Amino acid sequence: MIYLALLRGVNVGGNNLVDMRRLAAAFEAAGMSSVRTYINSGNILFRSTRRSVPRLTTLLEDVIRDEFDLDIKVLLLTIDDLRTVVEALPDDWVNGGTMKTDVMFLWEDVRDPSIVDELPLKDGIDRLIHVQGALLWNVDRDKATRSGLPRLVGSPLYRRMTIRNANTARKLLVLADELAAS
Repeated sequence: MIYLALLRGVNVGGNNLVDMRRLAAAFEAAGMSSVRTYINSGNILFRSTRRSVPRLTTLLEDVIRDEFDLDIKVLLLTIDDLRTVVEALPDDWVNGGTMKTDVMFLWEDVRDPSIVDELPLKDGIDRLIHVQGALLWNVDRDKATRSGLPRLVGSPLYRRMTIRNANTARKLLVLADELAAS
C-alpha cells in the first residue's frame, strides 16, 4: 500500500526542525520501504504492508519522537485518500501570483461537513469546498488580507489540520502515482 504521511508543524519558522534525509532513514529503519520525501515541510511518501492506519500513525509518531525528540502529529493518507482530495480541486484553483489556494487536510475527528459552519468565511472573498478529508480554500491574492480564514489560526479546528498549498498537493499525488507504478 502507498501512504503519504503529512507532518504537522515541522520546519516552520525555525521550530520543530526535522532533517528529511534523517527522517526517511528513520522510516526505513521502522520497516517502511520506497521512502521519499518532498520539500522540507514534512511530506513523506512510502510503501508499507501494514494496513491499520491508526497503528501505523502511532508507530510513525513514535519514530519521530525517538529520532528527533519531538511530539509531532502525523496525518496518514492512503494514495486513494490523497487522490480524492486532489481530484476535487478545481483545475483553475492554483497557488500563484494572482490566487492563493490551500488544502487543509483534516484529522478524522473533524471531517464532518458541518465544520464548514464554524469557519469565518467572508462572502465574495473566500471560496471553500469541503471534500472527504479536507477543506479546499481559494482566495484572490489581492483580497487575501480581507479573508476570514486567517482568524482560524490558533483555534481548536486549526490544531486538527495540516495545510499544504494546491501546487504541493497536486505534486504529492504525481509522486504517489509514480511510486505506485514503480
